[in-house]
Amino acid sequence: MKTNIAWALALGTILCAQANAQTIPAIDFAKHSEVYEVELAPDGKHIAIAAPTPDGLETQLQIIELAGGKTQVLRFGKLEHVSDIYWSADDRIVLARATNMPLRPRPYSRGQLFSTDLSGTNQEVLFGYFRDQRLATAKRKDEGFANVVKVLDQEPGKVLVSFYCYTCGEDPDTVIYKVDTATGSRNEMERIDEPARLIFDNTGRARIRTTRDKNDEPILAYRAGSGAEWQPMPKAMAGYEIDFGGFAEDNNTLYAAVSDAGEAARMYKLDLAAGTRTALPSIADVAPAYFQSAGRNGTPFAVVYNEAKPQLQYLDPSSDFAKLHAGLMKSFPGQLVSFTGFSRDNNIVLFTVWSDRNPGEYYIYDRATKKAQMVAQAMPWIDASKMAKSRPVEFESIDGLKIHALYTAKGDGAKPLIVIPHGGPHGVYDAWGYDSDAQFFASRGYGVLQVNYRGSGGRGMDFERKGYREWGGKMQDDIAAGVKWAIDNKLADPARICTYGASYGGYAALQQPIRFPELYRCAIGYVGVYDLTVMKKEGDIDDTRFGRRYLDRVLGTDEAALIENSPARNADKIKVPVFLAQGAIDRRVPMAQFNALKNAFAANGTKVETMVAPAEGHGFYKPETRAELYQRVEKFLEQNAGPK
Repeated sequence: MKTNIAWALALGTILCAQANAQTIPAIDFAKHSEVYEVELAPDGKHIAIAAPTPDGLETQLQIIELAGGKTQVLRFGKLEHVSDIYWSADDRIVLARATNMPLRPRPYSRGQLFSTDLSGTNQEVLFGYFRDQRLATAKRKDEGFANVVKVLDQEPGKVLVSFYCYTCGEDPDTVIYKVDTATGSRNEMERIDEPARLIFDNTGRARIRTTRDKNDEPILAYRAGSGAEWQPMPKAMAGYEIDFGGFAEDNNTLYAAVSDAGEAARMYKLDLAAGTRTALPSIADVAPAYFQSAGRNGTPFAVVYNEAKPQLQYLDPSSDFAKLHAGLMKSFPGQLVSFTGFSRDNNIVLFTVWSDRNPGEYYIYDRATKKAQMVAQAMPWIDASKMAKSRPVEFESIDGLKIHALYTAKGDGAKPLIVIPHGGPHGVYDAWGYDSDAQFFASRGYGVLQVNYRGSGGRGMDFERKGYREWGGKMQDDIAAGVKWAIDNKLADPARICTYGASYGGYAALQQPIRFPELYRCAIGYVGVYDLTVMKKEGDIDDTRFGRRYLDRVLGTDEAALIENSPARNADKIKVPVFLAQGAIDRRVPMAQFNALKNAFAANGTKVETMVAPAEGHGFYKPETRAELYQRVEKFLEQNAGPK
């Protein structure tokens, strides 16, 4: 990680490393990012970085003085992680204790919050459950999940925290506290008698509320004024859902992504007092991914869309920040620039630069001097010039539904193809950007196809619902349609096509050669779901009422249909070589899934190659284990469909 920031990068100057023709080692694609988060202090004098150790088993907090590069390193301890960094004041940081999450590239919050000063000598436990030690009584007994929902700039050192109780039933209250991050004292500001998602105005008043009915459909409410009571959201303002929003300085005008009937959300400007809205420029059939704000707590000046091809739409091109953003985009051609932080006076801007070939770089820009400084790189060992281009593509499925996908490859012409269905599967989607799996396979001479089949996110709830109870059906048709598109467009060698996927992607990787045996030469399942009847009984999804409703909704309750669409129950139909990889301590998709398919193959006398990692869960985390998986998969592919 680059922590020496004494040099300045003049706007428009880009440094490129010379190309190297050597094969990139698998470990380069397996290693974790050196930077998970970078946050700018309100006074613009420091940045805070969540930085993992090389083995990925610990994530530390680094506090760096921008002027001199002085660095303070703080840590929870061995095997502990930090995440969710917020500056509550110029000299105060709030962070969460984190843990590794299934198939996530970095640790995520466990719901325990702490704070520290810049030196690390004045620390405070804000939320968490801690056991008494002999005669000492633990200060916090919070049995639940806490997360910061707003920093109160008008009250330095104070934040709003949302808290969900773990021991209060399956529909616990949502409690909002105002917390003094220096002392840990808290005051309850609002309580809602069920789980809720809230949007706050600039004063910290909750103004938009989303709860769920018994069918998990959204129920919207709003406050017309800061002192008003909650009332149902009129259909004319937002008929179905508000995905995200930001308030103008008047604390009445809300810029938000709105869906009226489950279609892909569009951008609107809502007048809460009048109960009206005004349409803003939007892109049809793709939901906004996030917006860019004109400074700290400023109104949105641009919206970014990334489910299909990456697109940026300026809502206010005349904004000074829109002009700055446009200038930076010209300075980094072929990449996206995202503003991620601002100083209190809006003079210092933290931004990231990233692309399909660049895992990400962090810069500080001084608006007064018009100079940028690189402060960190996510993966400095990755040479973007050696990476493959990823291009968004579009085709129609067998029933005429428009499907978006990404195709990644080095060079032109037909190549052996690796089809990688994403996990989830619902609400998740593959977006344009650096992808370690895609780049690894492309570096070995393969083309890579990633299909956002029906059921994926990014295109509204209607598109997501189209995948319900179609795990083994139309969702598979969409993936196969993408393969046929690649063949027809001379991008894939039809005699050398394999599937590879994790979680639901592992399910799809094995279901594809059952449904479309003529297309594939081999299949690789990684921590995959292979028996849908087992999924209803094993794993952590059915631990809650919400999880059980979800499984019934997306899979159905017809056991015969579940069996018909389970690879483990149809192993005799899989006629291609298979490689299975599994984490022995996987709780999301436990060993029962792996064993069901392995045993089914054994009963048919079919030999499969396997890899079971004893200390790994739902997705391998240790870089050396990930590298071993890449190497074994590479060898398996070479034997069955490789470019050689």
